[in-house]
Amino acid sequence: MNQDWVVVANDLVKTYKMGEMEVNALRGASVKIARGEVVSIMGPSGSGKSTMMNILGCLDRPTSGEYTLDGEVVANMTDDQLASVRNRKVGFVFQSFNLLSRQTALFNVELPLRYAGQVENRRQRAADALKAVGLEDRMTHRPTELSGGQQQRVAIARAIVNEPAIIMADEPTGNLDSKVGKEIMNLLLDLNKQRGTTLIIVTHDPTIAAQTQRVIRLRDGVVEEDGLSKGASQ
Repeated sequence: MNQDWVVVANDLVKTYKMGEMEVNALRGASVKIARGEVVSIMGPSGSGKSTMMNILGCLDRPTSGEYTLDGEVVANMTDDQLASVRNRKVGFVFQSFNLLSRQTALFNVELPLRYAGQVENRRQRAADALKAVGLEDRMTHRPTELSGGQQQRVAIARAIVNEPAIIMADEPTGNLDSKVGKEIMNLLLDLNKQRGTTLIIVTHDPTIAAQTQRVIRLRDGVVEEDGLSKGASQ
């Protein structure tokens, strides 16, 4: 396998305090993901997959353990440092789209560039990202004027506009019917092939996982299984 690792996480532990109780969401989980790889993370409720996603996406930090993202050691960064890395290196696609309802598709896609202080070519880069997801004729539409599938395409355009090291997709087809969900999954896989962006999908759907190259299964906060998916040979 390609040894250019974009994600290297070793012995991740995450402990939450709830009053006097401690909840161990991760108990020493380790994963490596190669640049350009398509990986799914699966596990039952309470397995730690959401916590893993939050740490890999730089939304949270581990209680202990090591995490290197695209060559940067991020496990012990401050909140501001994490926010900077997250903006530069991670694109997010959520089940609920998370778009600003009063703003146009173009403005929504521009947001990561605005947060990064990018001024030059910002609008053109956002327009190019929308074109890449097939929405060049919907740039001035607001989310309420778009279908669910179109809203998710806007979210994907927003995720790729900064040319991130990884895209974290959390149940990206969860709010869509099966036909539109298949179109969105095909779009994500096509963007991976065209751009070489590492794609990490958190899902409970085995049909989604079968389309990825590798499946990481979590249970009780540890990696229970890490291997090729059923569709990896296709």
